[in-house]
Amino acid sequence: MVFLFCGGDVVKQFWSPNSINKNKAMVENLQNHGVITSDEVAKAMEAVDRGVFVPDPSSAYVDSPMSIGYNATISAPHMHAMCLQLLEKNLKPGMRVLDVGSGTGYLTACFAVMVGPEGRCVGVEHIPELVASSMKNIEASAASPLVKQGSLAVHVGDGRQGWAEFAPYDAIHVGAAAPEIPEALIDQLKPGGRLVIPVGNIFQDLKVVDKNSDGSVSIKSETSVRYVPLTSREAQLRGD
Repeated sequence: MVFLFCGGDVVKQFWSPNSINKNKAMVENLQNHGVITSDEVAKAMEAVDRGVFVPDPSSAYVDSPMSIGYNATISAPHMHAMCLQLLEKNLKPGMRVLDVGSGTGYLTACFAVMVGPEGRCVGVEHIPELVASSMKNIEASAASPLVKQGSLAVHVGDGRQGWAEFAPYDAIHVGAAAPEIPEALIDQLKPGGRLVIPVGNIFQDLKVVDKNSDGSVSIKSETSVRYVPLTSREAQLRGD
């Protein structure tokens, strides 16, 4: 096994880079190594082909992050699986989910498949070019019907402010590291809802934030991670 920095944690690479060329095989490997334990998560990741969402399809199923331009990355498959697992109970059909820093749209599409046409999935990304390309990716994927039905959309905006139009959300995922948890995201979380967000600068932890019925929050650290920073569009384009 090889250790590597992924779009999240320093983790074991579960397979050699050339051994996987099929989306289903990628998901099965994640199941075999205990990263995916939920049937619902497995079904969503099998339905949404990662190869549609990456700039280099020949490496789509390797357990590694990829640059997507604009000083942004798509996380490694194991990190996407981990976040889906952490949010799985808040991604039931009919629920609402917000994906901050939606990038290529891959995880947004997985969320949308899980909450289904009765639910609502909102992606927020502050790079307009990524929003445009992510919508093309989504429309070429299994999540395409959800766009047509109006239950899935990606918007240009500052994800640190969330997306108030469809709040409150059962689940919120943030795909970049914030120096601290944005209050706007906690405010837009439904009681009983869960937020998963990497927090920190040089040293980062993946935080799981649960909102209690009285509006208070409980926060725990899941694992050490390494993400690009959650910042302004201008700072991201400068590579700050």
